[in-house]
Amino acid sequence: MEAKAIARWIRISPIKARLLTSQIQGKPVDEALRLTRFARVKAAPIVRKCLESAIANAEHNYDMNVDALWVKEVRVDKGPFWKRLRPGSRGKVSIRKRRTSHITIVVSDEPRPGAVKSQEG
Repeated sequence: MEAKAIARWIRISPIKARLLTSQIQGKPVDEALRLTRFARVKAAPIVRKCLESAIANAEHNYDMNVDALWVKEVRVDKGPFWKRLRPGSRGKVSIRKRRTSHITIVVSDEPRPGAVKSQEG
């Protein structure tokens, strides 16, 4: 079974957010939380909060075992950008884009693909 959490309109560039999210995909949630706690990037507290929300959704809504959860999917999509004006040379104005992101985290308690099954017998 899967549970997910979505953080929308986050004021961080999607490229910068993907630096961290690519590291936590496919990992157990306790290791992913540890990675987000000690990462020194701007996206770390945002991703950690979204991951904690996905874990809480799995536990509360679906009665999943937290110890068996792993990060199945992490997606960082582009959100709308805000246009801000910046003074330019010779009296002109240049446009600065303030980029936003939508972060989606899916956790699952199903066995990971490629995981070795224990042999009974």
